Amino acid sequence: MNFGNTSELNVPKKIINKIIGQTRAVDIINKASKQRRHVLLIGSPGTGKSMLGKALSELLPKSALEDVLVLSNHKDQNMPLVRTMISGRGSEILSMARQNSAKNLKKQSIFFLIFSILALMFPWWIRLIYGDIMAAASMVSGVMFLVLYGIAINMNSRRKQNNEPKLLIDNKLKISSPYVDATGAHAGALLGDVRHDPFQSGGLGTPAHLRVEPGMIHRANKGVLFIDEIATLDLPTQQELLTAMQEKKSSITGKSDKSAGAMVRTQPVPCDFILVAAGNLDTIERMHPALRSRIRGYGYEVFMDKDIDETKDNVKLYYQFIAQEIRKDGKIPHMSKKACDEIIRIAKKMSGKKNKLTLRLRELGGLIRAAGDLAIEDKSKLIEFKHVTAASKDPRTLENQIANKHIKNITDYQIIRNSGYEVGRVNGLAVIGDSGIVLPIESELTPGGKRKQIIATGKLGTIAKEAISNVSAIILKNFGKDINEKYDVFVQFIQTYEGVEGDSASVSVATAIISALTKNPVDQSFAMTGSLSVRGEVLPVGGVTNKIEAAISAGLKDVIVPLSNKEDIVLDKKQLKKINIHYAQNIEDVLKLALKKKIKWK
Repeated sequence: MNFGNTSELNVPKKIINKIIGQTRAVDIINKASKQRRHVLLIGSPGTGKSMLGKALSELLPKSALEDVLVLSNHKDQNMPLVRTMISGRGSEILSMARQNSAKNLKKQSIFFLIFSILALMFPWWIRLIYGDIMAAASMVSGVMFLVLYGIAINMNSRRKQNNEPKLLIDNKLKISSPYVDATGAHAGALLGDVRHDPFQSGGLGTPAHLRVEPGMIHRANKGVLFIDEIATLDLPTQQELLTAMQEKKSSITGKSDKSAGAMVRTQPVPCDFILVAAGNLDTIERMHPALRSRIRGYGYEVFMDKDIDETKDNVKLYYQFIAQEIRKDGKIPHMSKKACDEIIRIAKKMSGKKNKLTLRLRELGGLIRAAGDLAIEDKSKLIEFKHVTAASKDPRTLENQIANKHIKNITDYQIIRNSGYEVGRVNGLAVIGDSGIVLPIESELTPGGKRKQIIATGKLGTIAKEAISNVSAIILKNFGKDINEKYDVFVQFIQTYEGVEGDSASVSVATAIISALTKNPVDQSFAMTGSLSVRGEVLPVGGVTNKIEAAISAGLKDVIVPLSNKEDIVLDKKQLKKINIHYAQNIEDVLKLALKKKIKWK
């Protein structure tokens, strides 16, 4: 695709056409908009879930929106009446009620003014006829009359105001279906609430119907209700949400037992919305089973794609995405094609898979804006290649900063060995977030044989512990039973303050133990990563590119990675010149490369 910079690219106007890579999700959103189906979106953050919710709202056929009025119930003040009407009619009724109140108040004010004038003039007339004492008494009586009359006017005005309806939902100015983002809303904000009234006696209280507040489910009537991280809602709230979905109407009551609003319950208020719920994988376990069943039975479940194939058409979509982000930001300059290509290279690296591009577009958007800020600092008319590379090297995320400090710490204190040979010590590789780190691993054997399994320390997670068990099977198979009778085997993950999870250190652990058992030194210029099967096969792992970059940063000259990860490596020419990459299919390949002397392997 030929273009000079992103200003030459067209950006779609419809939200649905701005969504990149989520083909299946887009198809389902199109169906849901036509049939008014609920949707559950599960996937990693930043993959476009909220955009899909907005797109659904945009695609909904235009329907007659409704206004909702709440009126006083003279038979039961704690059960306000609810009336629905066409959009715009509600504000007209409220305006008429307020105009009538204003007219009555105006009449009463005129009478009050007349009475005030009379009350001031009358004492002077009395004085001329009956004298000063009667005039004073007349003035006092007049003032008392005016005070009482004023109180009566105020109470009457307040009574009329209290009888006015409350416009709960006003859709007068809306021409499209509502989209309401209820992410993080508490029960009252989501389902509606009735405010507490501290003045409940003496005629000073506020009528129940004026204290009613609509919930987001009511504001989303005839539209879309979007809730991200839906499992953060407690189970009773999820149950009430389910009921509202089923009934398409929901009464409003006070949510606090200690509030006066808890005694109030309105007639049902319409809430015919389409729910677009979103979350991560753990959301499925924490969702109310009945709520998920409702979505599944009357809608669709979608697992968001993490990446897409690196095809010409998809690369064009990435160019479109970059142009969208720049125009959306509105503060940064457009980007040159060479810089766009570097963004796409980084997207390929972030995917961690061969011929794939990541769909974690929010992170890419952050990189685009960071590069744009650098371009502005340089007073450049375009975001150039150098700005993107500089932004990508800046440790923007917490994980990047932690990894950089970790590498600096273990390098300053010579925890990493990058030359010579040493028995039982291996430079493993790991990932924190999206950043690679070097993870030194040591193994030691002690006489005894009392322990029947390898003892590993270093804040290991469940998967990491299971990986150690797999290594145990390989060691026992190839070195026989005598090892259990003669030695206890210990493995330490050095300086792992953040803990270790995953099985990508299996190859490193096996190499360290075998080196300690055979007294065969490990070449310390090597780093390695790879999962290990119980049969000794080296299996693919994630984050290979980031791990190799960590090895380069630590000054290591060689790295061993699984052969099946060969196509997943995304490094530029300068980086490739700094390190030798070796590929292994099984543990024998690793040992041939890393150990100083050859060993016999069963």
